[in-house]
Amino acid sequence: MKKIIILLSLFIVSLSILSCKKDKKNNKPKTKKSSVAFSLKKANNEINFTAYKTTAKIPVGGQFKKVNIISGGEGNTIREAVNNTVFAIPVSSLFTKDASRDFKIRKHFFGVMDNTKLLSGKLLIDDNSTGYANIKMNGVMQKIPFSYKINDRVFSMKATIDVTNWNLIKALNSLNAICKDLHKGTDGISKTWSDVELNIKSVF
Repeated sequence: MKKIIILLSLFIVSLSILSCKKDKKNNKPKTKKSSVAFSLKKANNEINFTAYKTTAKIPVGGQFKKVNIISGGEGNTIREAVNNTVFAIPVSSLFTKDASRDFKIRKHFFGVMDNTKLLSGKLLIDDNSTGYANIKMNGVMQKIPFSYKINDRVFSMKATIDVTNWNLIKALNSLNAICKDLHKGTDGISKTWSDVELNIKSVF
């Protein structure tokens, strides 16, 4: 009789363990898949810029190879996906195809700013060809107008900024000082321009 009771007890315990395991599996949170057609997080995003040196205004190109989408960035159309997107760009992702130049820009330009690790902002669409970006650098927020085009699954936008609008004269002078000879033209004058062209493309 005792053996029967023991066997029944073991059987009941086994059932309860199996039941608990089954419940735990069923209670696992399910990952919600996005049903939207366009996502900036999944897109191939290129953030290119052109700065200028010497009085002849020689262009120097570069890019940021990483952008983090903080909120928004999804929609049933490309325009909807871009509108109201909040983003952050790590300064460490700066790339100009010249390691020495990258180091100087990070240290002697961005390194002179407040909150040097990230550039942040928000994109807002006005109509079928224009919008604006609220861009924060050096603790200052500025509204920057841009033009854009959508061709098939490609969003491309252009803007021009003047870094002095973010109180970056000190940072600009710091970069020009470290690059004095490299930014000197045939006239013997060393100059780093404050205006920068932005060309951004997202391929969905």
